[in-house]
Amino acid sequence: MLRVGLTGGVACGKSTVGKMFADLGANIVDADTIAHELYRPGEAVLEELVKHFGPEILKPDGEMDRAKLATLVFDGGRVEELNKIVHPAVIRQQDHWMRALGEKDRYAVAIVEAALILEAGVKDHFDRIMVVTCKPTQKIARFSKRTGMNADAARADVERRNKAQMPDEEKARRADFVIDNSGTVEETRHQVQRIYSELKVLAKRLSFDR
Repeated sequence: MLRVGLTGGVACGKSTVGKMFADLGANIVDADTIAHELYRPGEAVLEELVKHFGPEILKPDGEMDRAKLATLVFDGGRVEELNKIVHPAVIRQQDHWMRALGEKDRYAVAIVEAALILEAGVKDHFDRIMVVTCKPTQKIARFSKRTGMNADAARADVERRNKAQMPDEEKARRADFVIDNSGTVEETRHQVQRIYSELKVLAKRLSFDR
């Protein structure tokens, strides 16, 4: 099978692009969904986070308070500390999912949607990397719409989150495929369709090479 990493900056639209690939038949897993599962009460990752960042990151019912954790991590410049705890566990789950999929279908296209593939240094876990980009003004507008924040608050939050990520230009330079999500939905879908056709060919080629 072909292992593909799908990444991009804050509010670039990579989840929308991921859904387009899924609609075409690609197998998609979201790293954030995996992380959510690892944050459940009783999970080793959550226990380690509480030890490291303190019990204030928990809600009264023992669930993770993601807003408090995000504020602590981004405002306090502690992103690397969070990544060292969470990323290894998420990567193990991703690799397990891809191996299981490959055992069922040697020609499968397996896409992992994750924000920090390049920043976390896990590019080697994938055969190809795709990066989704859009204009900075679009990121702010989309983030504002998604969160309900006004434009100024959305801009500040996007800038804060961007500090923890590689610039879009550098991500695009390191990618095998770049999807420009600045235009219409149909223009983005056309790019996805073209790339998916290439990925399916690559999946068959790699299956023979291996």
